[in-house]
Amino acid sequence: MAAVEEISLLELQTLIAEGIEDAVPGKLWIRAEIASVQAKSNGHCYLELCQNEGGRLVAKARAVIWKNVFFALRRYFYDATGSDLTPGMQILARVQVSYSELYGLSLVIDELEPRFTLGAAELEKRRTIEKLEKEGLLDRQQELSLADLPYSLAVISAEDAAGFGDFCRHLSENEYGFKFRVELFPAVMQGESAPESIIDALQAVEAEGGFDAVLILRGGGARLDLACFDDYGLAFAIANCGIPVFTAIGHERDHSVADMVAFRAVKTPTALADEFIDAFAAEDERISSFSNRLRLALSGKISAMENAVSLLQQRIRAADPRNILTRGYSLVTDEGGVVLKSASGLKAGRRLRILFADGSVDAEVL
Repeated sequence: MAAVEEISLLELQTLIAEGIEDAVPGKLWIRAEIASVQAKSNGHCYLELCQNEGGRLVAKARAVIWKNVFFALRRYFYDATGSDLTPGMQILARVQVSYSELYGLSLVIDELEPRFTLGAAELEKRRTIEKLEKEGLLDRQQELSLADLPYSLAVISAEDAAGFGDFCRHLSENEYGFKFRVELFPAVMQGESAPESIIDALQAVEAEGGFDAVLILRGGGARLDLACFDDYGLAFAIANCGIPVFTAIGHERDHSVADMVAFRAVKTPTALADEFIDAFAAEDERISSFSNRLRLALSGKISAMENAVSLLQQRIRAADPRNILTRGYSLVTDEGGVVLKSASGLKAGRRLRILFADGSVDAEVL
């Protein structure tokens, strides 16, 4: 057997490390997606970065942020974006390529550009909107009709969310005393699992049935905290829901894709409660208006009838012979009480009765 040149594993790893250091001697800014992230109790943060093209994984690498950098970098990133580093997030990171003989290749991150992450999220949001528009889903909920008096309400929210508590309190303490049926369908309202959780809740609402409206409630948060409401799958589920869907998500300045496909979007949970209270108040006012109009119409009818009766009474009184006698006239009747209207035909000796206003006398024709 001929002699072969051999090296140890360590020597091979050392050659690879030297080659990498020669090929990438300095720091680089790279674009990547976070596949996983783990903040360890020792203060270090370990990530797996990846790149997908056309739904296919084309590259991945391990990355680390050492504890002497991680605390400050994490705080800076959160202040800028309102979110921690999470799976699925697009990042622009400054890295130093490192190769360890024990652990292999890794990327040491010492800087992040939060504006890139925000921009990537906004770009993905625009793509989602364009896709929904092409599929005719943006206005599909507008084809539904809301009940005149929406009484039975399904609420999708985190069970302990302050917004859900505000909504229930405002609804139950309305000044009119209107009563509503409210049933909670709990869901995760933030993070990577939120879209699927909310979709499951929507399906549960439709399966149970009997609801006039579905309400998706989520209080204010940072832009990336609300990014789950720009998810295409969630928007698709809302658009195709057979019950009118109302949203109250984020702050006044926020407008998610979920808001765009919903039947109606309101900015706060209490404002959403007012939507339903106002519907009942308007119907109550309409009924009161009908009652007032009916009362006025009946009152006018009775008044007209009373006037007619009064006029008839006046005419009857005016035609009463007794009233005529008070004006100086007299009334002549024969013995049988028949009124005599003419003197012709009366013969001597016929007995008569003459009526006056204050009495009567008997008389005889001479």
